[in-house]
Amino acid sequence: MSIKPLRAAAGVFVALALAACGKTSPGPDAPGTPSTPAPAPKNVIFFLGDGMGLATMTAARIYSVGEDGELTMDTLPETAFVKTFSNDAQVTDSAPSMSAYMTGIKMNNEVISMSSNTTAVAPIADANGNKLGNNCGTNNGTPATTLLELAKAKGYAAGVVTTTRITHATPAATYAHICHRDLENDIAAAMVPGGAGYNSALGTNGIDVVLGGGSQFFIPFKDGGKRADGRNLINEMKAKNYTVASNAAEFNAIDGAKTDRLFGLFTSSHMSYDLDRDPAKEPSLADMTTKAMDVLSKNTKGYFLMVEGGRIDHALHETTAKKALQDTVAFDNAIKAAIAKAKLTDPDLKNTLIVVTADHDHTLVLNGYAKRTGKTSASNAGVLGTVKNYVTGATEKDLDGAPYSIIGFGNGENRTQGNRSAMASLDDSVTSANTYHQEAIVRVTAGNETHGGTDVFLGAIGMGSDTFLGTIDNTRVNALVKSAAGL
Repeated sequence: MSIKPLRAAAGVFVALALAACGKTSPGPDAPGTPSTPAPAPKNVIFFLGDGMGLATMTAARIYSVGEDGELTMDTLPETAFVKTFSNDAQVTDSAPSMSAYMTGIKMNNEVISMSSNTTAVAPIADANGNKLGNNCGTNNGTPATTLLELAKAKGYAAGVVTTTRITHATPAATYAHICHRDLENDIAAAMVPGGAGYNSALGTNGIDVVLGGGSQFFIPFKDGGKRADGRNLINEMKAKNYTVASNAAEFNAIDGAKTDRLFGLFTSSHMSYDLDRDPAKEPSLADMTTKAMDVLSKNTKGYFLMVEGGRIDHALHETTAKKALQDTVAFDNAIKAAIAKAKLTDPDLKNTLIVVTADHDHTLVLNGYAKRTGKTSASNAGVLGTVKNYVTGATEKDLDGAPYSIIGFGNGENRTQGNRSAMASLDDSVTSANTYHQEAIVRVTAGNETHGGTDVFLGAIGMGSDTFLGTIDNTRVNALVKSAAGL
């Protein structure tokens, strides 16, 4: 048999095989060739429960769903413990702890996203306590780049959502650089594109979504605000083409999918505790979170969104446990809503990282050998009640013969002076009230229960979440988020 027919047949076979494998397809620019799909957007949602220590998480779980129930944060597949000490203190405040998450740098208490050698200097104030000016000095540290700034530099969208003043320590750590957290007028100016004091690291257009409270630092004295410079920053934001909302009705009327930039300040100071919130006036944290996602997701590269449940911390400072637990549940509802929304376009969260953590602990504790209470309801005080014997169900008594609540604090304003026998009538109806201040071991002034120094929980799901494990420093969290998102 001739060799030529064999060669010809072999040539046909190879050509067909190559064609089947796509080896003979025209180049990428040839007509009719499918284009390479654009890379999927990379999204990061960083949830921060301010002051949400492990004991607070546990109490909130029992309060909401009972001892054997689960909050959304309990279901996150990857977990770690986070060390929260600051550069100069065993017990941190929110400013350096959140700044460590955002910048990867340890800094001193009160300092917002600056180098570790920055000294905290209180602002200049007038006789009425109005903070009028920056007193940081000219050679007092340098700005430390934040995750939000890195995202903006990459062309991503960015948003900040909180239930506190938008100029408060935690949200400020994402977009401002200053020597003291109380310089809220300067912090507000940092977010107004092109204005005096603007943080140019936020890019030409600035932060894409800003939602929270604190309008007083955006308007002048004559309008009831705190600005001595006479500027109305809300009007300046409007002039920069932000869609502005000042109440729930205006917020609800906004279609996030048709909005490029959103700016909402719903209260003069902090937003209301969730127990007190009027839904006709203030949107929920969950609603703010999902609408922010609508706006940010229009960016085809991706986005960075920080969401703070900030009033957990304030209720703990007050030692009003019911408020703290309800705000923790509201925070958890926002996490649940965000995960569900993210999965609509990214079902397996292969391109979305969601991190949930806290900036520090508080001194809340669960006392005694209490019987299981189940979740709190109108007819059941639950974890907010007094300690009952787990065998007999009888009310437990202390050495002075008085009942005591399951939840207590290491320090706080409500400390019985001397013998507690006068507390013999203490019962669930008292300890489960919305405004009840749980008892404390060490007495401090009203509203000034302190933070605690215990490690906090971190949970994660989605893109790169498997790198969060063990006991890690808060600065390490920054590196892991950057790595996962390619920032």
